Amino acid sequence: MMNVSAHPYDALTPDTILDAMEEAGFAVSGRLFALNSYENRVYQVGLDEGAPIIAKFYRPGRWSEEQIREEHEFTRELLAADIPVVAPLVMPSGDTLGKHGDFMFAAFNQRGGQAPDTSVTDTLYRLGQWLGQIHNIGALKPFRYRGTLSLLEGIEASNHLLLEGDWVPRDLRPAWDSLIPDLLRHCRARIDDAGEVDTLRLHGDCHAGNILCRDEQMLFVDLDDCRSGPAIQDMWLLLNGDDHERGAQLGELLEGYETFRDFNRRERHLIEPLRCYRQISHCAWLAKRWDDPAFPRFFPWFGQPRFWSDQVLSLREQLAALQAPSITLPGQY
Repeated sequence: MMNVSAHPYDALTPDTILDAMEEAGFAVSGRLFALNSYENRVYQVGLDEGAPIIAKFYRPGRWSEEQIREEHEFTRELLAADIPVVAPLVMPSGDTLGKHGDFMFAAFNQRGGQAPDTSVTDTLYRLGQWLGQIHNIGALKPFRYRGTLSLLEGIEASNHLLLEGDWVPRDLRPAWDSLIPDLLRHCRARIDDAGEVDTLRLHGDCHAGNILCRDEQMLFVDLDDCRSGPAIQDMWLLLNGDDHERGAQLGELLEGYETFRDFNRRERHLIEPLRCYRQISHCAWLAKRWDDPAFPRFFPWFGQPRFWSDQVLSLREQLAALQAPSITLPGQY
């Protein structure tokens, strides 16, 4: 990934957005409504005829053109395999990716729904079935330009960024600095427990908020973070509760998943390292984006000492989870 400018969206005015959509071949009505999005900027754009469309303007410098096109290609492969996913439209210009000034953008049909209730076993089973099919497509070929999830290196890089930027308050540094090496050591032990695992193209950020349910239909959205990694990355974010509950939920997911694809059950050892990686990476993400005026506005608590004391407590809990046995599946000891 490339460096990010201080204020990447300063130039993304309403006129710029409408001009970009017109250049892509859309007959826009002038109606424009900003939708909740932090990493990219997303808008509902009214058309002279028909339903509005959704336009996503990618953050300049985050992904290269080749990486974005790989996202589009993967998503459209899934759509062609009849997997319910919101794929970028081929715009009137004949391309799925538009360019206007420093911005790259894509258009999508507007779709609605609500997050799935993962406390329902049938929902987990059906999600598992779709994930098995997604991963069958993901395993057909590798990404060429998108990276592979690298847990230990990612934790170390995020920690380095936070320390170099003096984000961790000084009075919490001793606790923080003592935790990170222990977390890395126990993450490494869990990764060793998992052994050799296959990597494949993934959704990458498969939490309930990126799945829409409507009229008993499921729809996977937002593959902006798609990358290569182990299959469990697309499952663990759907689990919640204590170890027993999460083990039962994973069992339901896998019952559906394994109707379409085999799963290496040793990958369950990666869940806690993945959780640790996500927590520290999230802090680093906020730090990297702090020069974007939207971030202090929407995440005002990030710069407060209370946030960092909570992070230290959470990392201590994470260390305890890494030291405990991995979750077990029903019938597994």
